[in-house]
Amino acid sequence: MGNSFGCSASGERLVSAARDGDLVEAKMLLEFNPCLAKYSTFGGLNSPLHFAAAKGHNEIVALLLENGADVNSRNYCGQTALMQACRYGHWEVVQTLLLFRSNVIRADYLSGRTALHFAAVNGHARCIRLVVADFVPSVSYEVISSQTNGERGSSSNLRNKYDQPALSKFVNKAADGGITALHMAALNGHFDCVQLLLDIHASVSSVTFHYGTSMDLIGAGSTPLHYAACGGNLKCCQILLARGASRLTLNCNGWLPVDVARIWGRHWLELLLAPNSDLVLPTFPPSNYLSLPLMSVLNIARDYGLQPSTATSDDSNICAVCLERACDVAAEGCRHELCVRCALYLCSTSNIPSEMAGPPGSIPCPLCRHSIISFNKLPGSPEKELKLHLSLGLCTPCMLHHHDPDTPTATCKSEIRKNRVAAVSSDLLCSVSCSPFHSVAIPLCTCNDESCPSLELQEREMQGVSSDSHGTSVEQDKLEGPRLERVSCSRLFWNRRSCHREHQCNSEINA
Repeated sequence: MGNSFGCSASGERLVSAARDGDLVEAKMLLEFNPCLAKYSTFGGLNSPLHFAAAKGHNEIVALLLENGADVNSRNYCGQTALMQACRYGHWEVVQTLLLFRSNVIRADYLSGRTALHFAAVNGHARCIRLVVADFVPSVSYEVISSQTNGERGSSSNLRNKYDQPALSKFVNKAADGGITALHMAALNGHFDCVQLLLDIHASVSSVTFHYGTSMDLIGAGSTPLHYAACGGNLKCCQILLARGASRLTLNCNGWLPVDVARIWGRHWLELLLAPNSDLVLPTFPPSNYLSLPLMSVLNIARDYGLQPSTATSDDSNICAVCLERACDVAAEGCRHELCVRCALYLCSTSNIPSEMAGPPGSIPCPLCRHSIISFNKLPGSPEKELKLHLSLGLCTPCMLHHHDPDTPTATCKSEIRKNRVAAVSSDLLCSVSCSPFHSVAIPLCTCNDESCPSLELQEREMQGVSSDSHGTSVEQDKLEGPRLERVSCSRLFWNRRSCHREHQCNSEINA
């Protein structure tokens, strides 16, 4: 679609504008022909939306979506724009895509990875907090516990209910080979992501599949602790053990986590991971990237849209943060008023330690530092919706949450009829596909068209000493010892056809 001779030249100009961030050129082309928003490059590798999302050009992403681009469109590898934004850590683009109801549970064709996997493997905690926003309600943990243990009430509004099984199912969704987002974050030593995933019910006991992999040097049947032992990050191992991970779990190779640490040269972990270890584990507070108010303000932004700058001398209710827009939301508790754009930015970026803000996951008010758990819409504000199209009607809640018997499902059915296999949930299919997702090949493929480097060459190249990824102290670096770089793809770990397909899409974006 969109590749005919009549519009291919204009389509390529739009692709170049989306890649380079040329907003003026993109506006001119879309004003001339709005259908160009659905253009895709030769062979369906990528659309302009994929280019803009991968490069972090948020204004162009919004422009394409407003002109009819499908927020859930896939490239040749089955990856959506949300996956590309999470891959490169462009949280503002992720936010915009979620406002247009991007489907967060879609998985790619190659390895069954979701946007959560792409964010976890590269350590983008802000992207993770946005991707799970529709599953974490804007209520205190005490209310969550009471709803989980007692009556949930008669309200049919999904925003006011806490569906813990849906959250756990999404966070623990396995890619090919049984790899979860927690496995990925633990392997690469992204402590902030590991901590956040554990706080939103990621399972420390999930194991990789006993089938579906041709070679796995960590071993099938491995837990996130096995992967953390391979990655060599001390804090990741400590928090996994503090959250209930077992040192005595054997994988299919008969290896304990301490055996994996020895095999991969992580000798500084042996004392911690020893089966009879008596080391005292540190206490870890809740993650600084929890954001309870995010769900409430995200839904308000979806229903009412984001205001443009409308401040004038006659305005008496101007947002005290930006001094540009009128206030349209109020913080529950302190009742300080903000514009929805500032509230959304605050919930997406704040990482204040929870002991300073109040209840875990609350956000401090920028005006009085009172802890905010949710936002409410101010009465009297005119309702104005984002320009959503039929292709954007399939949202996350209708995919994972249970429907009432009388709830119509015409939107979901029409989406399935329209996109056929592309829109069918991967939960209905076997989790292992023809191209296995090998555990050591979790990081993105960086090889070229030539043969990938051998394992021996990688091991020689990865013997350097590097500092901790989150800027820990020198003493912490000495305790952890040397860390290997992220493992790139190898013919021992990755299916060559899958590797080549993803390389095609990535090289087109990064050209």
